[in-house]
Amino acid sequence: MEKWIIQMFVLVAINFFTSCGINAATGEPERAINSKIGTEEKLSIVQRLKASAHLSVEEKVNLYYALKKDSAQYYNFGNEDELNMFGYAYLWDNKIEEAIVIFKLLVAEFPTSSNAYDSLGEAYLKNGNLELAKKNYEKSLALNPENFNAEDQIEIIMFPDKVPLKPTEKFEQIYLAEEYKQDLDQLGNTLLKVHPNALKFISKENFWQAIESKKALITNSTTFGEFAWMCSEIIANVHCSHTNMGSFNFETSLLMLAQKFPLKTYWVNDKLYVVDAMNNGKSINVRDEIVSINGVKVSIIMSDIYKHIASQGYIKTTKNRMFNMWSSTLIAYAFNFLETYSVKVAGSNKEIYLQPATAIAEPFFDESLTYANSVLDLELMPDNSAAYLTIASFNYYRWNDFDVFKNFIDSSFQVINRNKIDNLIIDLRFNGGGSQSASMHLLQYLLDKPFKYYSTVQFEGKEGKIEGEELVYPFENRYKGNCYFIIDGHGNSTTGHFMSIVKHFDVGTIVGEELGSNQFCSAGMTTCRLSNTKLVYYVANNTHESLAITLPDETGILPDYYISQSIDEYLQKIDVVRDFTIELVKKAK
Repeated sequence: MEKWIIQMFVLVAINFFTSCGINAATGEPERAINSKIGTEEKLSIVQRLKASAHLSVEEKVNLYYALKKDSAQYYNFGNEDELNMFGYAYLWDNKIEEAIVIFKLLVAEFPTSSNAYDSLGEAYLKNGNLELAKKNYEKSLALNPENFNAEDQIEIIMFPDKVPLKPTEKFEQIYLAEEYKQDLDQLGNTLLKVHPNALKFISKENFWQAIESKKALITNSTTFGEFAWMCSEIIANVHCSHTNMGSFNFETSLLMLAQKFPLKTYWVNDKLYVVDAMNNGKSINVRDEIVSINGVKVSIIMSDIYKHIASQGYIKTTKNRMFNMWSSTLIAYAFNFLETYSVKVAGSNKEIYLQPATAIAEPFFDESLTYANSVLDLELMPDNSAAYLTIASFNYYRWNDFDVFKNFIDSSFQVINRNKIDNLIIDLRFNGGGSQSASMHLLQYLLDKPFKYYSTVQFEGKEGKIEGEELVYPFENRYKGNCYFIIDGHGNSTTGHFMSIVKHFDVGTIVGEELGSNQFCSAGMTTCRLSNTKLVYYVANNTHESLAITLPDETGILPDYYISQSIDEYLQKIDVVRDFTIELVKKAK
């Protein structure tokens, strides 16, 4: 065999063993996920199965059991969620038979798990096997009588001709006043039961007073749409970005087009501007500042709407961003779905009556900013004066596509170091979070000392330490130049952990607005449903706090330079935050 072929074979083998968690020299499993001897953290069995891509799914199951018998001390076989998501990776890729095999393994390994049977039932349903789907959903429901998804799927299987209500029909539905009140009590009790930090930012007395005040508004003519708006305020009182009714997609789906506020507006610097007049262009202009709607001052309207938008702690930038995405819907709810709207604009006392909406697409995404070519992107500035690294998501998990993130980051820093880039700009805008694995991997290029990513991790069923609770070590080829970070109110969850560690170690200069999150995070998600109205909502069920425990929990990570667009810069599509940061780099040189 030619020498170069032998070398290539050795490199491929090393890469394969490394990705499997196998020591290439000894053939034994590596227990040290951070590349340091001595950590007790076990390896992911799902990662091991994924690394064996050449095996059929049946052979992967056989490997699972072989490793469980012979190498249980090295691998974690107790992570139900990870194995479940491994099955869903097949299901989402439309490999239904393979998904069924994995979900059968899941049920065998976790026979008391309602969720395991629910997943297997879903796979059978997608495969057209209604009998086995129903059988597994019934088993799931028996293990967890509150699993409303299983309840719904059983009903669909048994009554396939039953037509569900359209969202707009659901909006008009009226329940008994007592049923609404029972659901509000259930909502409050569930939030306190499931959310580990439900009373962190509100007292128990004020929490229940808010619920009682909503119950007092219930009448015999209260619609489901009005009730949903009440629920959004109660949920927002928890002050948790992971606890909500699913952004405002749900509330929007309930509305007929004619019910929406018929202008596209933008809230910036405490003023409300028209950015698209829609079919009202003859009576109102783009950039007009709206000072009142139907006689109510904009400041009062926004104060009410803010009560219904979930965010971490007392962070307002998230509320700003959410409003600008869903403004037509949120204004409609705030006014209890009027048939006609009128506005006054700055500089005029004239009441302008608006035509009903004919076409509004929400959510509305900010088109004024400089978007990269993809979620992950590297751009070298002219003359290699700086590198511009876009990280618009940390949503890359070890059970799924972490290698995509890892390979991008590794190759990017190879380019950065090879070109001797002295200034690195990392743009984290729109980054709603993701996995600690991705966040930690980037930090290993930026920090110069070992660190523990988490100070606190609490969730039901936790056994031992998870990734991030052991020491994480910087890479030897870490970046040693100047760093600049761009942040905004969209930055949630893991992005808060990442930036809190950046802030704690003073890694670089931070530019933009208050981040939508910080070091403290009530994360995870339990899907819940109210018994009478069937309203679905999502509640955080665990606590993850980064090492930066000295930072305040009430506010987001704060920038060193507060920079935001004016309305004119927005309309002219000037990305003033990016431009400012680039100028900052030039001045530093």
